[in-house]
Amino acid sequence: MARSLFSLAALATAAVPGLNVAQVSPDVRHGDGFDAAVLTTTEGRDLVIRVPRDQVAETEQSADLVALRAMTAGVRSRLPFEVPVFLGQAPIDGTRGVVTSHLPGHVAGNDLLDDPGLADAAGRAIAAIHNLPTGFLSDAGLARPSAADIHQSVLDLIGKAAATGHLPAALLRRWERATDDAALWRFNPTVINGDLSAEAFLVSGDSISGVVGWSCLAQGDPARDLHWLLSSRGAAAEVAFNSYLGARTEGADPILAQRAMLHGELQLARWLLHGVEHRDQAIIADAVSMLDNLVAHVHTQTSDPLSPATAPITVIADVERMLDATPHEVLHRGGAGNLLTDSFDSIDTGAHPASAAASVSTETRPITLDLSGWAVPTDEDDAEVIDGELPPTVAPADADAHHSDPNTGADHTAAAASSDDRH
Repeated sequence: MARSLFSLAALATAAVPGLNVAQVSPDVRHGDGFDAAVLTTTEGRDLVIRVPRDQVAETEQSADLVALRAMTAGVRSRLPFEVPVFLGQAPIDGTRGVVTSHLPGHVAGNDLLDDPGLADAAGRAIAAIHNLPTGFLSDAGLARPSAADIHQSVLDLIGKAAATGHLPAALLRRWERATDDAALWRFNPTVINGDLSAEAFLVSGDSISGVVGWSCLAQGDPARDLHWLLSSRGAAAEVAFNSYLGARTEGADPILAQRAMLHGELQLARWLLHGVEHRDQAIIADAVSMLDNLVAHVHTQTSDPLSPATAPITVIADVERMLDATPHEVLHRGGAGNLLTDSFDSIDTGAHPASAAASVSTETRPITLDLSGWAVPTDEDDAEVIDGELPPTVAPADADAHHSDPNTGADHTAAAASSDDRH
């Protein structure tokens, strides 16, 4: 039974000493997993209280709380948007109500990529997350596996999906070829949100005012935060991706788009495993249908390869960065290559109520964007000039658990940067 707005307001006053609530209204941003309300204080400040209704929501809230506490004032000052601030908590009925600041704006949803201005802001917002120094993660006990672990985690996920007997052989071969390609996994792990989608962005006017949903915050593969973007249709998605590339301070790896495409396809494997774990035949059947649909694209060659046949182009902005950093070095050559697939063109985009534990976004299904001919920063050799030797890559240990599956990787942040973020 849903808790009343007045009981939520009373709980909030217990969670935050000295809180005086003048008005309370429903919080429309949160789903069925929570009882939630927006509180307006006598000082005119807006807060939000959330009480989980089930274990899945409680686990998500706990992970989100750890992430919000990890993001110090120094970390937040580097972001061009707001992140909720934890204010207090109080126990109720075996769980707890958590009070945070209420961010301005409305949920962007599908409108995010209908507006080139908002798309540009979204690309820069994602880059800002990936540009964060990683040192603060270890202080909070957040996941920081090595680069090799990210790769191994993807292998484990594919193995589990294959063991169900529902994974088509064509996809197994396609994904195994991708995991066997060392070049595909040569990237620098970054701070990632780990569960980004259009619904995570809040919009106020013509800008991104906030980002919510940080339960998968970790260090990991930046491609994990981009697969939803690269599977979106329209020119605005291209604007967002180009803005992201231009805003990355250390440049993006040259075949980021292919790896993002793989992460998008692996969402189907996670959905399948979620159905198997919960013995939900409807979810299993839905996942199998989507996997078969993807196979059809693979067989008809409407899906691009996950590994590029040629080297990517080095963009002008990245050349300028290399010239500034090492003016006497000889720049490496690049080639041209296609970046993304049409593999999801005809996949049904109906939503399904996947739990947070599935670590899969169910609001939208992946669709395709042809990124052929896009310029991407730096080839794998360029990374030596900027960041030193690239590490082997990593992947999350258990990809089908929403809160234990942030794709994370090795820390390459200097101790000085880590120290700076703590203050």
